[in-house]
Amino acid sequence: MSPLTVLVTGGSSASGVAAARALAAAGHRVFTIGSDDVRIKTAALEAGDGVTPLVCDLASLDAVRELAETIRQLGIDRVDGVIHLVGGWRSATGIEDQSDDDWASLEEGAITTLRNVSRVFYRQLEESPYGRFAMVSSTTASAPTAATASYAAAKAAAEAWTLAVADGFRQAQAGDAQDPAPQQAVAPQQHSAAVIFVVKSLVDAGMRREHPERRFPGYTDVEELAAAVVGLFDKPAATINGQRIVLAK
Repeated sequence: MSPLTVLVTGGSSASGVAAARALAAAGHRVFTIGSDDVRIKTAALEAGDGVTPLVCDLASLDAVRELAETIRQLGIDRVDGVIHLVGGWRSATGIEDQSDDDWASLEEGAITTLRNVSRVFYRQLEESPYGRFAMVSSTTASAPTAATASYAAAKAAAEAWTLAVADGFRQAQAGDAQDPAPQQAVAPQQHSAAVIFVVKSLVDAGMRREHPERRFPGYTDVEELAAAVVGLFDKPAATINGQRIVLAK
């Protein structure tokens, strides 16, 4: 496999740093994307060599289109992977106090950014021999509570969109667009996949240092997520496309 070009969106988070570092260590060309210039440059330095920081407001479709053009001007003719780590967390005490402000924030962070990135880079991912699109969801999406109604609904919507991306890949690469065969049945033709990583929550070394008294039961370490991200490019697309990969303990 030649070095691939992979975008890590939400790259200034602990999970973004871990994913970018792991992808670069695996030999890939990594662009880490964030909305704040200082934070994303700091994150790229922490991730190490082979990681290039870029600033973009992913909630703006025009800005994401400009991001794609910037990458093209850097001499990159195709993006092979997008690891979408943008999200956010909001909760309440029940159904009645789910606020519009919380919903607007979650809709923008969890849904709008994902829609924009997948639409702009879809064609490049579909054409790549190793195209991969991945998002991180929560166990709450399939087991919502009253307190997490807005958060769970936003994550469920993001999952549905990602599964639609997976279906787009399946139809495009299954031979007969009018009556596409199951992806597994024509595995040699399949080369792109969209997946959902499911976690209860994420934990990193900094959180453990700040709270040495906590055990973080059921949490997924960002390094485990990063390893799973790298592993996507080693697995046949037909076996992972449209899958919810559970990393929760």
